[in-house]
Amino acid sequence: MNLKPQDIVILLKLAVWSESKEGIWFVDSKITPPWTYQSLANELFISPSEMHAGVKRAAAAGLMNLKKRAPIIKALEEFLIHGVKYAFPPRRGGITRGLATSYAGPPLENIFIYSDEPPPVWPYSEGPTRGLEFSPLYKNVPRAAVLDVRLYEMLALVDAIRDGRARESALAIKELKSRLGTR
Repeated sequence: MNLKPQDIVILLKLAVWSESKEGIWFVDSKITPPWTYQSLANELFISPSEMHAGVKRAAAAGLMNLKKRAPIIKALEEFLIHGVKYAFPPRRGGITRGLATSYAGPPLENIFIYSDEPPPVWPYSEGPTRGLEFSPLYKNVPRAAVLDVRLYEMLALVDAIRDGRARESALAIKELKSRLGTR
């Protein structure tokens, strides 16, 4: 089974959830029940069947523990740092409206300022930023990112790694490790 780009989005969404020993999930300081395929599919704007298939592909790739219903964080980190830019390189396009990503998105936006070039953006008609098109891992990433700031930040960090610029990538890797709790 080959991974699809949306599988990375699914894994990142699950990574921003954390499970306590009591089996209670904490998301943004709110106690919520464990996720279901339907609820997660709704938040990521994918079908429940694609959500299920993505979890199965991630497990087959060694990135997901099906019994714990959680990503294998160290394996995910390794893939994000060393493999995602080769497996899912971004496509770039012309000027468009969208959500800022990579070095121009949160949390790196205040560190790197490039006034001489438009920022990379995921195409999104309701987005506040004009910039150069940078393909998201999955077409509905901008919609899902608007609903979940922590997911947005993780996806922007992954895009900084996919972007290929050394300084931005190094800082994104450091921040990604911190957020995944592996540093």
